[in-house]
Amino acid sequence: MTRFARIAAALGAAVLLASCGVAAEPPAATAPPSSSPGHSGHATEPAPTASPLRPGERFVNLSMAEPYKPGPPNGGTDDYRCFLVDPKLTGRVSLTGAQFEPQNTAIVHHAIFFRLSPEQAGRVRAVDESSPGQGWSCFGDAGIGDASWVAHWAPGSNEALLDPRYGYDLPPGSSLIMQVHYNLLNVRGEPGTDRSGIRLRVTDRRLEPLETGLFFAPVELPCTPDESGPLCDREAAVRDVGKRFGQDSLSQVRLLEQYCGPVKAGPTQHCDVPVESPFTVHALAGHMHLLGRAVKVELNPGTAKARTLLDVPEYNFDDQSLRLLPEPVTVRKGDVVRVTCTHDAGLRALLPELRGTPPRYVVWGDGTSDEMCLGIAITSAARG
Repeated sequence: MTRFARIAAALGAAVLLASCGVAAEPPAATAPPSSSPGHSGHATEPAPTASPLRPGERFVNLSMAEPYKPGPPNGGTDDYRCFLVDPKLTGRVSLTGAQFEPQNTAIVHHAIFFRLSPEQAGRVRAVDESSPGQGWSCFGDAGIGDASWVAHWAPGSNEALLDPRYGYDLPPGSSLIMQVHYNLLNVRGEPGTDRSGIRLRVTDRRLEPLETGLFFAPVELPCTPDESGPLCDREAAVRDVGKRFGQDSLSQVRLLEQYCGPVKAGPTQHCDVPVESPFTVHALAGHMHLLGRAVKVELNPGTAKARTLLDVPEYNFDDQSLRLLPEPVTVRKGDVVRVTCTHDAGLRALLPELRGTPPRYVVWGDGTSDEMCLGIAITSAARG
């Protein structure tokens, strides 16, 4: 199973993406929002002080066993590294909050935490021990097959506390994989090392379990009329993604073509996701990279039941916080979820981090100079 299919399967709905489209050109390129002075692709503010513990909760602090020095493969600037972290759980707990703590903010682009059962943890230890250095390479996912996403961090996304009735289930003996995306695009000289960690908020109470759902759409962003170069050819750009990140990256691009219809180059793309199993949405976030302009997640667009779940009309990479819904929204079998993203290739000439990169036709890719279009939903089982 490819990493795209594995992650998509975590939704609890069938993520067979279909009915994609492309919209008109965006306005001429301007600098990112003023609230994003650096627009650096890394953390710009220190983590906030922890919110008070609620009744029955406690903190568990974890970190990498030792510092790690990124080493991007294949001449690239991106290194996805996975580390096994063990909270040493002797009993079942519920995870009600998490705050990632990046140690070297100059090189940490994002982090995702995956839950492992005791059986999976043994297999992961074998992968870890057989890989040179600390951790193992894991572009796109945890690098070990099925693993459930329970927390994530990107710049501006700090701990978000949901209704205390809900939490991610962590059985006794569970471990976590900490996937860290290191980006050296704007690093001059030695990048240094990193020893990031996470603060978990847990309770011994059994809560209604949460899951993380992911909604994908393609990226098909051509070079601007002022740009030229070999990577402005789409197929050359796709091959370059495969060279830098491996054949799974090519599978990701091809799957998006398959599920989202014929390729139509343009700044705005969307995919409609037909829902096969009901679920309830509590919070959402959008994820793009430095060329992102806007992201939206809608339910049943174009129908009498249409409603907007997430709308970020001025996307700011340095503020990717989860947006809690005023009230949970139940999504039923037969509904359609649409994610739409707008990217702007003109930003490549404006952002210092991208100004020296070669012009390229941008497709879905793991690098900071590539792009994504992703809606991240915190969900639970539907009631009734």
